[in-house]
Amino acid sequence: MSVSVKALCYGFGVTKLQAAVVAWFRAGHRAMPWREARDPYAIWVSEIMLQQTQVKAVIPYWERWMARFPTVTALAEAPLDDVLQHWSGLGYYARARNLHLAAKDVQATYGGSLPRTAAELRQLRGIGPYTAGAVASIAFGEAAPILDGNVARVLSRVFVVDGPPDAAATKKRLWDLAAELVPTEAASDFNQGLMELGATVCVPENPRCLLCPLRGFCGGLEAGRVAELPAKKRKKPPRELDAVAVLVERGQTVFHLRRPPDGLWGGLWEPPWVELDPGEDPADAAIRILSGNGLTATDIQWVGEHTHQLTHRTIRFSVFMATAEGQPVGDDIRWLEPTAKVGVAAWTRTLIETFVSGKRARS
Repeated sequence: MSVSVKALCYGFGVTKLQAAVVAWFRAGHRAMPWREARDPYAIWVSEIMLQQTQVKAVIPYWERWMARFPTVTALAEAPLDDVLQHWSGLGYYARARNLHLAAKDVQATYGGSLPRTAAELRQLRGIGPYTAGAVASIAFGEAAPILDGNVARVLSRVFVVDGPPDAAATKKRLWDLAAELVPTEAASDFNQGLMELGATVCVPENPRCLLCPLRGFCGGLEAGRVAELPAKKRKKPPRELDAVAVLVERGQTVFHLRRPPDGLWGGLWEPPWVELDPGEDPADAAIRILSGNGLTATDIQWVGEHTHQLTHRTIRFSVFMATAEGQPVGDDIRWLEPTAKVGVAAWTRTLIETFVSGKRARS
């Protein structure tokens, strides 16, 4: 049976738990540039980037982003291609598109300054309950709860919450606990402290319980259940997909298409590619790609394979290079040099570097 906040009051007390987290965080925590900035916009950008992405990967992206888009106004006024180019390689590109759109909304509605409450922040695109709570509490000191994977793990163990954290009933229980726990004072340090605990001490495997400031409050530790909490959800294996991509050269440029604005890699530039039909020969698919884009091959050859791993799918590309006749035109068609500063996905960059830039370097 899970432990409630009320029950904890009759033991060590919620106030003592809150104080333990805040004191531990203030005594020492990881240095992150957005923590030093204390700028609500910088904190917002960091929280969006940190979704599904580790801190060490985010820091260089955040630094480049803030150098190019130092304010909400700068981001709102930037072209989407520039925004996606600075996000390129970070993945989950809907985050960048929503950040750009939300900046326009902030510029139009709030004069370029972020709203200060979680309720108002929730109205912006790409901001859910966690991000709203994080920005409102860290940037503005609002006593707004947060619940990310790290916090869910800490709360599941301390309060012995059974069930996978992403299950609806469990998630509601954890949000309720987070809301009861966040103090009216020091909400910023408390919430950051919970996140920091989950990231550095109350880790998924081999948690460092002896170093944890909540070891005296932890029901999971007392019950000997830390290793089994939180319950794990069974993951589905990624879907496997066979595809063909064609790198069409013209002089020093390569043919690219812009993807539709929504969905996988939305708004990014990429070489044309298709999923293989069952039993289809990859060479036939390559011809299909060219003809479907108004091009006729004058030379085409298979040059290799590339596998790109996504969270829910594995894409195995058969890669062809071609020269072709025809001059398709349109807003979503470009002939780009390999070094063009536009938004591309990681798989596109790898294909261009491997098969185009690599071939030219060997020539």
